[in-house]
Amino acid sequence: MSDVILKIKRQDGPNSRPYWEEFKVPVAPKANVISLLLEIQRNPVNLQGKPTTPVIWDCNCLEEVCGACSMVINGVARQACAALVDTLSKPIVLQPLSKFPLVRDLMVDRQKMFENLKKIKAWVPIDGTYYMGPGPKVAPSVQDERYLISCCMTCGCCMEACPYVNPKSNYMGPTCMAQVKLFNAHPTGAMYKDERLDAIAGDGGIADCGNAQNCERVCPKEIPLVSIIAELNRETAFRGFNRWLKGKPKGPGLAAPG
Repeated sequence: MSDVILKIKRQDGPNSRPYWEEFKVPVAPKANVISLLLEIQRNPVNLQGKPTTPVIWDCNCLEEVCGACSMVINGVARQACAALVDTLSKPIVLQPLSKFPLVRDLMVDRQKMFENLKKIKAWVPIDGTYYMGPGPKVAPSVQDERYLISCCMTCGCCMEACPYVNPKSNYMGPTCMAQVKLFNAHPTGAMYKDERLDAIAGDGGIADCGNAQNCERVCPKEIPLVSIIAELNRETAFRGFNRWLKGKPKGPGLAAPG
C-alpha cells in the first residue's frame, strides 16, 4: 500500500473564508477518491501531523448513479466514486463545484437544478387514482434515444463546465434542456410539450446557451447534450414563428409594413 497527497479546498460554511489543507493518505490498489476521503474521516490528521476536522462531502450510491458525489477533481467536474486514484495525476486536488451554493468543504446544494426542473414540468402527467391500462406504445428508436437521456443523474457536472451558468445569468443549464427533450419525446409527456418549449424560450432558457459544448465533454453518461440543445433551438424557433404567423391578419397576402 502506497501513500498519496490530497490537496483539498475547505470552507467551514457558506460565509467562512476558504483555505487549502493537505493530507497524506494510504491508498490501496484500485481505490477511488471516496475511499481516500473515508480514510481522512477515520484519521483526520493533515500533512503537518496536526489533528483537524474530517472533510465533509456528499455521496450516496457509490456507483455513479445518484450524482451526489460531484466535485472538481484535478480541475475537472466529475464523480468522486468513479475517479480511480491510479488514473489521476498527483497530488490530487479536490474542490467543490463552484456553480452551486456551498454547504461545507466539498458539499454543495444542488437545489436550484431541481427548481429549474419544476419550471419545465419534468414529469409525465398521469392520473394515478385508477388503473389506466397499459401505457402507450413507443417505437424502439425513440426508446433508445430516451433511455440515454434518462441516464442523467442531475450531478451538476454540465452546469459546472458551462461558462454561461454564472451569477450574471439565469440560464437553467444543459440538464433542463435534456429533460425537455426526454419528456417531450414521451407520448403522454408530450401533453405539456408546448409549455416546456415556452419555458425554455423565456428568461434563462435556451437562448442563453452560447454553444461552448463543454457540457457534453464532461457528462459522465455521455449524453449528446450539444445535439439535444440544437434540436430544441430549432423547435423553439419554429414554435415562435408559428405563433407569430397566427397573429398575422388574414387575407390574400401579407400586407406591406407601414
